[in-house]
Amino acid sequence: MQDFQGKVAVITGGGSGLGRELALSCAARGMHLVLGDVDEKGMQETLRLVAETHPATESATMKLDVSSLEQVEALAELCKSRFGAAHLIFNNAGVSVGGPAWENTVADWEWVMGVNLYGVVWGVKVFTPMLIEQGEGHIINTASAAGWLNGPSMAIYNVTKHSVVALSETLALDLRDAGSKVGVTCLCPAFFPTAIHESARNRPEDKADTVEPSEMMKKRTEMIKQAVAKGRIQATDIAEMTLKAVENDQFYVFPHRKIKDLIKMRAAAAEAEGAAFDSLNP
Repeated sequence: MQDFQGKVAVITGGGSGLGRELALSCAARGMHLVLGDVDEKGMQETLRLVAETHPATESATMKLDVSSLEQVEALAELCKSRFGAAHLIFNNAGVSVGGPAWENTVADWEWVMGVNLYGVVWGVKVFTPMLIEQGEGHIINTASAAGWLNGPSMAIYNVTKHSVVALSETLALDLRDAGSKVGVTCLCPAFFPTAIHESARNRPEDKADTVEPSEMMKKRTEMIKQAVAKGRIQATDIAEMTLKAVENDQFYVFPHRKIKDLIKMRAAAAEAEGAAFDSLNP
């Protein structure tokens, strides 16, 4: 899909981070915006920044819990009622929690799986039929380098991102078999400056029960925080890479080139059938 002017971009997690930069990149291409996020103030800040640089942009927002199928369906109805269509679907909302796999609580699993995995599943389920019926559109799923490489103390996050890669690949093949022109892109960034390590600020009260951090968990959390802060590629750059991938009908996007080398090393470890591959200490 190359002509974005006047088309509609739907962005979950549009209140901050990569979602905000995707909104700015889409607005720069003359698109209308539909943002969904649990962070209403964040979405308004996104729209304020959009208005500063692209004042003609038309937009709509919705407080959205992507783990709810009914709310994602309501988001689709908002697109229809406000703009009559949806064209680029960014299933982008994401959260994270750390800790050893056996210590994570049921609430930890339900919260992260609900946002990171079911948020993408419901986005695919609700919007794909719309795009097929229109005969045009593109679905962009935000996975992660963690969809290919597994570091310690990130079991739930890793599981969800591997699942997003699997869903995205299968979706692309299903659309091909159906003869549809709807495109799919799977975005797999590594660390870049974002506030995902602060995602607990939006954690719902009924999913508040979490693991008591051990000293090792605190150490790893700080390591990840520093890695995120020191990321050399900015969210702005990743957003632009993603839009260009859509223009080129490109499926995989690895903004951090070294990740593909680590994936090859993981494949070699699988070939050797020995120890589990540690992407932090390859």
